[in-house]
Amino acid sequence: MKSYYIKSVNGKTVFEPREVPKPQPKAGELLVRVRAASLNRGEILASISLHQVHEPHPGGGDCAGEVEAVGEGVTAFKSGDRILGRARGSFAEFVVMGAAQAAAKPERLTWEQAAAVPIVSVTAYEAICQYGKLRSGETLLVAGASSGVGVVAVQIGKYLGAKVLGISRSAQKLEKLKGVGLDAGIVASGGGFADKVLAATGGQGVNLSLNLIGGSVFPDLVRSAANQGRIAIIGYVDNQHHAEIDLETVHGKRLQIFGVSNALLPAAQRAEAMRGFARDLLPGYADGRITPVIDKVFAFDELPAAKAYVETNAQLGKVVVTMP
Repeated sequence: MKSYYIKSVNGKTVFEPREVPKPQPKAGELLVRVRAASLNRGEILASISLHQVHEPHPGGGDCAGEVEAVGEGVTAFKSGDRILGRARGSFAEFVVMGAAQAAAKPERLTWEQAAAVPIVSVTAYEAICQYGKLRSGETLLVAGASSGVGVVAVQIGKYLGAKVLGISRSAQKLEKLKGVGLDAGIVASGGGFADKVLAATGGQGVNLSLNLIGGSVFPDLVRSAANQGRIAIIGYVDNQHHAEIDLETVHGKRLQIFGVSNALLPAAQRAEAMRGFARDLLPGYADGRITPVIDKVFAFDELPAAKAYVETNAQLGKVVVTMP
């Protein structure tokens, strides 16, 4: 079958087409005929040590498709079911997916929209709900609001009844995000936005901030946090992995700072996050209150071009490839 492997060339990640045998599901697994798969920035950022490619491996981390076969012990799904989920090697005609990482595809979603859901939405669920504990009436700040996780985080925040602020270098992107729930956008490149955030919150600060940008914005997130605020570290697109930390502010405000990454997460905790997402947020996708934002769709054999497009930072939402 057709597939793409990811490998490192001169310090950069590239996708290599390969013909490989069709996989077979083991106990607790599904064999999925892939209809569409999404690109996730974490997989292609060679600058992050957790994502560096030391040996070539199957590319892709999530997809949507039809169950082709089920492994021993699987009772939640059957052949023919339409699903979405997380699975390594999803840039292929078929992929093996753990049943614990799959969820039923909402009927209203296209294959492309469904493929755009799993990784970014479960990541946002972990940051906002599982660890961030955002409540109705609180304020959510999304630094990097136009990214894949950022766009869905804006919608999740509104779904939960929060006021949502977003930060981006692009005023145009922030204006478009108002159509999916953004209450106020702040144009910023790096730091220097704390005063604007405090003004937008009446001086109270932000209850939960998502840092999808990196070290350049971290000091301002600390400064603009509310008492007992929470800050989630999710990405480093600015390639700044270190930042100064105002210990007095963290101490005085009783701030909580945590990271969200799948790189070292045990299988049981990955399954717990997927269950929580399916329980608490997937109904919003089914009834239309949350809709994946697709920036661009590429054909499967255009995957290298899709990766190059993601690296331009021009996208708003998700980039997806579809199988022929």
